Amino acid sequence: QEKNLANSYASLHSISLGEAFKQALFEKIEDEYDLFVYDEAYREYENSGKKSRPIEDLWQELGL
Repeated sequence: QEKNLANSYASLHSISLGEAFKQALFEKIEDEYDLFVYDEAYREYENSGKKSRPIEDLWQELGL
């Protein structure tokens, strides 16, 4: 069943099964890297002691 699904996906996108797996692998790697970068940036933000504020406050400050 999984093999049929993979073959159908590759066929639908007019690519080889190998290319489909290659694309899926690199998308997974990119997603995990993005999550890692986000986690690192968020920890840095938390450790900075800075606080966020409502966007309405910024708009009011800018006279918008």
